[in-house]
Amino acid sequence: MSGEDDGPTNRLAQETSPYLLQHAHDPVDWYPWGPDALARARERDLPLFLSIGYAACHWCHVMAHESFRDPATAAQLNGDFVAVKVDREERPDIDAVYMDAVQALTGSGGWPMSVFAMPDGRPFYGGTYFPPERRHGLPSFRDVLAAVSDAWRERRGDVESAAAGVSDAIATAMRGLPPAAGPDATTLRTALAALATSFDPVQGGWGGAPKFPQPMAIEWLLRQHAATGDREALAMALRTLDRMADGGIRDHLGGGFARYATDARWLVPHFEKMLYDNAQLARVYLHAWQATGDVRYLDVARETLDFLLREMTLPDGAFASSLDADTEGEEGATYVWTDAEIRATLDPHDAALVAEAYGVAPGGNWEGRTILSRVVDDGTLGMRHGLPSDQVEARLARARGTLLAVRDARPQPGRDDKAIVAWNGLAIAALADAAAALAASHPDEAGRYLGAAVRAADTVLVTAVGADGRLRRSWKDGRPGPAAVLEDEADLADGLLALYVATFDERWYAAARARGDAIRAHYVDPDGGFYDTADDAEQLVVRPRSLQDNALPSGGAMASIVLLRLAAYGGDREDRAAADGALARMGQVAGQHPLAFAWWLAAADLSVRGIHEVAIVGDPADPAAAALVAVTRSGFRPRAVVACGADPASSALPLLGGRFRLAGHPTAFVCRDFACRQPVTEPAALDALLATELPSTPPASFLPAD
Repeated sequence: MSGEDDGPTNRLAQETSPYLLQHAHDPVDWYPWGPDALARARERDLPLFLSIGYAACHWCHVMAHESFRDPATAAQLNGDFVAVKVDREERPDIDAVYMDAVQALTGSGGWPMSVFAMPDGRPFYGGTYFPPERRHGLPSFRDVLAAVSDAWRERRGDVESAAAGVSDAIATAMRGLPPAAGPDATTLRTALAALATSFDPVQGGWGGAPKFPQPMAIEWLLRQHAATGDREALAMALRTLDRMADGGIRDHLGGGFARYATDARWLVPHFEKMLYDNAQLARVYLHAWQATGDVRYLDVARETLDFLLREMTLPDGAFASSLDADTEGEEGATYVWTDAEIRATLDPHDAALVAEAYGVAPGGNWEGRTILSRVVDDGTLGMRHGLPSDQVEARLARARGTLLAVRDARPQPGRDDKAIVAWNGLAIAALADAAAALAASHPDEAGRYLGAAVRAADTVLVTAVGADGRLRRSWKDGRPGPAAVLEDEADLADGLLALYVATFDERWYAAARARGDAIRAHYVDPDGGFYDTADDAEQLVVRPRSLQDNALPSGGAMASIVLLRLAAYGGDREDRAAADGALARMGQVAGQHPLAFAWWLAAADLSVRGIHEVAIVGDPADPAAAALVAVTRSGFRPRAVVACGADPASSALPLLGGRFRLAGHPTAFVCRDFACRQPVTEPAALDALLATELPSTPPASFLPAD
């Protein structure tokens, strides 16, 4: 990782977070977040200064070099404040509380986050990046420090009033929405219309620069199309996927996607690569292939998953968190090319072909260099280069391999090697979905992806689940990090359920069930919804509750989806009640603001339209049973939960309970709310049932008695 690696160390040298370790040699007398820092602030009667960031953050590195490694600035911080470093990836709960504070104070937020707080943690002033001298309307960081210190000494009453006001504001923000009517079909139609209004029909995506991929919104659009056949929903999803796949935000040599584009046409990325982005994008491209049959989307999904296996896999089989935007202090240095470098690497014919296909020109397209992006081919590229059309992609693939080998010899960006449970859950889900989808057509690839998913899941369950069954959020080099938050429980459960469907090994269902139990036991608000932290977690200024999707799905939305799916497998009233209680608060606002609440819309889709519960009695290795399973894996069926087992009597899944074989043949039951249609033994008959909307039955008539 970038950062100082000599000189004396401070308290951060004992931490597991690579971000904190980057600052272990700063002259700032940093504390990690914890009771020691707060006690020291009380003892010295000084305010806290919280610097919150993450390892791959470009501007975090900038502020570190400009201010935190400057001896004079460090002396000012050490004299007038108790300085605390927080890795937002390890402690999203702390990040959520203080991000709300900064947004309340300034109207915006971001990282690095700079927050000043009372010794008890209540924030009273904050911002994001501050430069070392006045610039672009921003005060210098040292001026900010001096002003805050002066206010603390001379106007303590004003500081206390500000802290009380900000605390009230974030408590209100964290309180959540009041219960209302739950989502219905109108909610989903309203959301679709809202997405269409802000959609960019030329470049895809929503809004202008900077432009973020929005995988949750795209996923929901694919689900809308799957449920209704809506062409507009599919068109928005595919235009966005196409433009991102062509753009510079995608790594055309090594696979994977950068965090976001700094422009509106997906050309110039912010070069950091995050595990959560790539896991979600791999999954949504896979689902686009399942929805359309267009192999281009499968190719992007494969390349993205292969990137995770090649560059993000840790020695224990889990996945690292991120790759830096910077290489040796220069953003994007590993990834960009000059025209001369391309020509020196490839033979003249291939160099000319790559230049035209990927927009390489002598002047470059970004700071004198080229970010590779695919120029849309009108079908004449091969003709201009004397190649049959079926040879163009083969030649380009060969050239990309040559360029990647050269690029791999360059200095590489730093990697954040901590493993975060939630993000690993997303990766496990993507790999498991790919393994299931490719099992029939590409068994070797399916086996590779499944092996990686199983290894990662085993590692998470061994490393992050304690003897008491409680989950930790992260680990690095075998050392556990802080306690889990809701998104860890929910994202891991989602990945484990996907792994069960890919294998029909009931240990994965049991592990998912355990996480669902933990969600219900420790995170449910009795008045409806979920908290981000467990009921026995560290008490912060307020108990955080993040309602919106951000770069990751809302923990509450994912928890709702997991509990709805578990209810479909197990028929537990309490699973459904917890999900419905959350949706009662979120359903209507999700329809009005779909980009902010897209994963709540995915949960609403399951609740409103219902789930196809598919129980297959038969050994998955039996060709006749496998043929029935293959039907459930054909196309895109996001509202199906599938169970398969040779011996229902011994299964832990209530969905399989009481099922039987017709005339001794493997048999499929398609149900909704545990009320089933006539069982079938033929794949075509199962396909027909899955294409039919099943009527809903009032819960009291289908749920098994307690």
